[in-house]
Amino acid sequence: ACRALVDELEWEISQVDPRKTIQMGSFRINPDGSQSVVEVPYARSEAHLTELLERICEKMKEYGEKVDPGTQRKSYVRIFSQDGTKMDLSGVKVDGDVAASLKFACESIAEEYEDELLELLSHETDNVKDRLCSKRTDLCDHALHIPHDEL
Repeated sequence: ACRALVDELEWEISQVDPRKTIQMGSFRINPDGSQSVVEVPYARSEAHLTELLERICEKMKEYGEKVDPGTQRKSYVRIFSQDGTKMDLSGVKVDGDVAASLKFACESIAEEYEDELLELLSHETDNVKDRLCSKRTDLCDHALHIPHDEL
């Protein structure tokens, strides 16, 4: 669930026009008549990331559960591609209970680790999934030992 959450957040961030900015800072006027306002890229701004966290878990409806035949370990995979390409859904279980439990887990993670998510995603850092889901939280400690497939 943690890895799916980070994948969805990173996808949404990548879809924002990189030229779009937002004004941050104090809107008070200083004694000299100036303002302490700066423009920052919108995609990784706290305002945008907070907005994403409030609605991102709805995307968990687009996931199914896949069980590795060798290890019996469950993972979650998209059942609808983000770019319209055909998906291989062999061995993927799609049902409302899976989506509901994944959405609940997503919401719990987003709420409990909101500060960490905002910190990691506000800067363009590599391996946010590993850093958040395995190193900072131990939610996916097994994931450090398995290859990662991209969405």
